[in-house]
Amino acid sequence: MSHPISTEQQGLRTGLRRRHMTMLAIGGAIGAGLFVGSGSVIGTAGPAAILSYAAAGLLVLCVMRALGEMVVARPVAGSLAEYARMAMGPFAGFTIGWLYWYLYVILVGAEAVAGAAILSSWIDLPQWVLSAALLTLMTAVNLVSVKSFGEFEFWFASIKVVAIVLFLVIGATWVLGLWPDAQSGFGNLTAFGGFAPHGITGIFSAIVVVMFAFGGTEIVTVAAAESREPGQAVARATNNVLWRVGLFYVASIFLVVTILPWNDVHVLQSPFVSALDRMGVPAAGTIMQVVILTAVLSVLNSAIYVSSRMLYVLTRDGDAPSALVRVNKRGVPARAVLLGTVAAWGAVIASYISPDQVFTFLVNSIGVVLAFVYVAIMLSQLRLRACLRREDPSALTYRMWGYPYISWAVIVAIFAVFVAMATKADQRNQLLASTVSLLVVAALYPLRKRFGKKPPVHEVEVLRP
Repeated sequence: MSHPISTEQQGLRTGLRRRHMTMLAIGGAIGAGLFVGSGSVIGTAGPAAILSYAAAGLLVLCVMRALGEMVVARPVAGSLAEYARMAMGPFAGFTIGWLYWYLYVILVGAEAVAGAAILSSWIDLPQWVLSAALLTLMTAVNLVSVKSFGEFEFWFASIKVVAIVLFLVIGATWVLGLWPDAQSGFGNLTAFGGFAPHGITGIFSAIVVVMFAFGGTEIVTVAAAESREPGQAVARATNNVLWRVGLFYVASIFLVVTILPWNDVHVLQSPFVSALDRMGVPAAGTIMQVVILTAVLSVLNSAIYVSSRMLYVLTRDGDAPSALVRVNKRGVPARAVLLGTVAAWGAVIASYISPDQVFTFLVNSIGVVLAFVYVAIMLSQLRLRACLRREDPSALTYRMWGYPYISWAVIVAIFAVFVAMATKADQRNQLLASTVSLLVVAALYPLRKRFGKKPPVHEVEVLRP
């Protein structure tokens, strides 16, 4: 029997419906990283970027399955930090929780800057004004209610899904020679240095970029506590990750590198726009800018939501000031939302005052944080699975495959990605900056033990071996 923490106890509301959770799971996997960031992945791995996306997708699928097992057995708000706390103690919960909060706060700032850059080509205003407008708009959406957040995310995700499906249909007709004036065939996959021009190292090095692009699939587990069917919602989302990854990422990248040479400078800068231009789709650039702006707003919306809920959980566990745990009459942790937005403003200001130093470091410092979180998820699953098998086996209704072998294999694979990054000069700084972030957060824990308050008593407890 599982022991969820009720949302009434937490003060949160169950405002997310099934359609919200479904599109949150789908939309979480589709960010601007697919439409823009895929160019750097193709440049790193060549046509073998297809394998990078498939491998990263398989890793994320396994992580989601492991996380899903824990959420179904113990659905709690702020699941990522709570499972680390339950499995490995308060130090792990503190570190993972604050690291995850930091990741999404910096992401809020970065996405606001990216969105302003797009809008500046249409609206003649300073970019900092546009960044402020986007931050204000999406903060207001999150302050209204969790249902408001879910509704906006539903429509943002719907636009992204429609755009990708249309691209897949048009691209497939081109490759098969069914599009007017199409040049069918698969010669571009091997014509310029082979399928993997940079070897296996290039494939592995590209995986970390892809993993960050997949970041967001785990958001549905954070939102589960505010849905009416937390266990079922997470199980459905996890089961759907595989076909989303295969259809949206692997298939679309396959079409891009088939339609155009992988080393074409335009492909590296804007792969989807270049492919649509090659096929003669009118106004391709404008269409993709609208889609990318939608993806940016979607990530901005989700990042504000996730950072506020993670801060709420940290507060509930005594790891943050107690005043932040309060929710308004609509069940929204308004103070946590506003603090995250204020912190994100620091990243926005840095992007204009010191774009090449401070802002670059901030963006690099979250580069592999998600991979660190994934390792923590797998370690938590290994520990909690062993405890639940002994103490409450009936709770294990949704299980990770091949326990414990696949769980350990995922951990080894992620560390192999770290090694591959360390061998490439252009990715070494990102690995170093993210490691510094981890160490700084971990170093703050003694201050928490010395000056923090004792965590309130609730159902989440450390499971003893």
